[in-house]
Amino acid sequence: MRELVRRLDGMGRRSLLGRFASVALGVTLLPELDQALMAAQQQAPGEGKAKRLIYLFMNGGMTHLDTFDLKPGHENQGETKPINTSVPGLQISEHLPTLAANFQHIAAIRSMYTQTGDHAQGEYLMRTSYEQIATERHPSMGPWIQKFRGRQNKALPDTVVINPPAGHPSAGFFDPTFSPLPVGDPNRGLENTTAPAYLTPKFFDRRMELIDSFDKTFRDRFKQKKVQSYTDFYSEATSLLSSGALEAFDLNKEKPEDRDRYGRDPFGQGCLLAKRLIENNVRCVEVTCGGWDMHSNIFAGNTLPARAGILDKAVGNLLKDLKERGLLNETLVVLCTEFGRSPVINYNAGRDHHPAVFSAMVAGAGIKGGQLYGKSDAAGHAVDQDGVAPADLNATIATALGLPLGEIVHSPTGRPFKVAHDGKAVSALLS
Repeated sequence: MRELVRRLDGMGRRSLLGRFASVALGVTLLPELDQALMAAQQQAPGEGKAKRLIYLFMNGGMTHLDTFDLKPGHENQGETKPINTSVPGLQISEHLPTLAANFQHIAAIRSMYTQTGDHAQGEYLMRTSYEQIATERHPSMGPWIQKFRGRQNKALPDTVVINPPAGHPSAGFFDPTFSPLPVGDPNRGLENTTAPAYLTPKFFDRRMELIDSFDKTFRDRFKQKKVQSYTDFYSEATSLLSSGALEAFDLNKEKPEDRDRYGRDPFGQGCLLAKRLIENNVRCVEVTCGGWDMHSNIFAGNTLPARAGILDKAVGNLLKDLKERGLLNETLVVLCTEFGRSPVINYNAGRDHHPAVFSAMVAGAGIKGGQLYGKSDAAGHAVDQDGVAPADLNATIATALGLPLGEIVHSPTGRPFKVAHDGKAVSALLS
């Protein structure tokens, strides 16, 4: 009982500090007694092994039969052949040789499933664990990490999203200071950050003072967290522009041969930028790789082989570099998609949307690598063993990061939410 009271007291202190030290837009942590009992059974913050997250999203519906869940000998397999990995007895696609060579760090999940074959709905569910609704927007994983852990980097943002898709949930109902920093083109880094020659630091400061004077009357009249949060948001942006931390976004600091290793495409350079940002203590980096909506000519050279080659080159070298720099043991790397593609090849020689079963991949900190988890049926059509829903994957990510699955956060509308909804962490994937 004394331990329970201590936990409640700790939650109260966090809630109180959250009210005064940050602008929470009405978000409160209000655990009831039964919620505290539930949280006591969940993992407490700090028990995860991962300090940072790299989240790689294969936009469009990555084909599972041609990446991590091959069905050699079955008519549904098509032209993709299996190859051996670094783990004896385990095979993945021939299009992923670099990942195969590093498979001792990887756990491939072959039993993901969802209920929607709609791209936008599937992407939102995968990133948030919640279905998309009109009255509420839910946070993605990076803002959840910042919510529970606090700000980590004084100059750089805690979350960066590279090649962000339209409709990304971003910070959801959290206040703007939790918003990820978007980077449209990794080759260009943060654009429009260099002031024109006529705008000297002195004139810039005068402009900021003028803007502040315009805003002051409004701020004094409406002393609300929502108003103050936008002020803090712009203050952080101004601080970033005037710091030397912007060099973290400059890929020209990398050797040309290293840029070539990752691939000169947006996803390859995005993964290289993710590595640089992780080296500079950014907590969460998300990179999107589109082009997986393969309804026709899937086995043509510029379709599946090309797209899988981009994935393999970028992610394989990312894992290798993180390992060599001693960062893989504290960085969780996740690769996922919104749903799979149909096992039966259609009349256009492609694969259609297929939410019944698909694949994902986790690697690095907090993960028991060198395994294929779960199983689809012989035709690759449905889950046969150990199904994993999007919320379960997010619960596994949160557990590896040491986030509390049972802790409830209320949105400004008063609704209760958790980092992974009702998901259950997959213990077999966790080291």
